Amino acid sequence: MIISAVFLMVPILAIGATVTGSVQGFLCVTQGTVCPIGQEDPVAAVENVFVILVDAAKGDYYFVPNVDRAVMSRHIGETVTIEGTVNKAQKSIKASSITKKGKKVWTTDMEYETLKKLQKLG
Repeated sequence: MIISAVFLMVPILAIGATVTGSVQGFLCVTQGTVCPIGQEDPVAAVENVFVILVDAAKGDYYFVPNVDRAVMSRHIGETVTIEGTVNKAQKSIKASSITKKGKKVWTTDMEYETLKKLQKLG
């Protein structure tokens, strides 16, 4: 009984959610701008971290820590929808999938299956 009471007092920080926004470099977002259109390659070269910018006017964004920067950089300036677990305290979403224009372009399963195939080749 006491254990269940203690459990109920712990705040839930991570919740399942869907986040839609544009992929932007963190430096661009923190400087109050969007990444330059038509300059995706130079932006990818100088940005180390990419975020999902949900509301530019409010500066609302989410980090996507479990998706490699190479995947994120392929979609700079494009609108994507990410399904996953949101941690509002850390302004992050642990992605389980990324969808662009109605097509899943990345999932944890796709990444795992690709890794398994490549390991068999080596």
